[in-house]
Amino acid sequence: MSATAPRRRRRDTPPPRTGGSETEVLRAFLDYVRTSVAAKVEDAPEPRVRTAMVPSGTNLLGLLNHLTWVERSLFLGETVTDWPSTFHAGDEDRVADVTARYREAVERANGVLDGCADPATHLPWSRPGRPAPTVRWALVHMIEETGRHAGHADILRELADGTTGR
Repeated sequence: MSATAPRRRRRDTPPPRTGGSETEVLRAFLDYVRTSVAAKVEDAPEPRVRTAMVPSGTNLLGLLNHLTWVERSLFLGETVTDWPSTFHAGDEDRVADVTARYREAVERANGVLDGCADPATHLPWSRPGRPAPTVRWALVHMIEETGRHAGHADILRELADGTTGR
């Protein structure tokens, strides 16, 4: 992007206004950051969406791929044996593919959460030697994880094409 190119600014979306239960508040904020990070990736230009613009090698498509695996692991109980590899989308993956997989994982995770009314209960899966976390812990962790990577995506998207905002 040249120094004279105009920056595209998205309209910022304010945080959700929620009432009700602890779980409703946590789920609303989780959906808020999920939507934000997906929006950063869904219309990002190829090949910049997969270009590492920081020394760590992080790129937009890899971030969303990683968050897909975190959703699957945390809420669905799927096992991930190589976390670093989740930060890389396949060469054949396009933005639409990775975004669709993320949204599908979120939908499945929300289906699990729909069956968990009490935040003190454990998610309905277990692994040998490792019980599932409580719904409360899982929601707070996923808000932290997604929010952290949404911040990374903000910076990467601005570096990619100058787009800012949520």
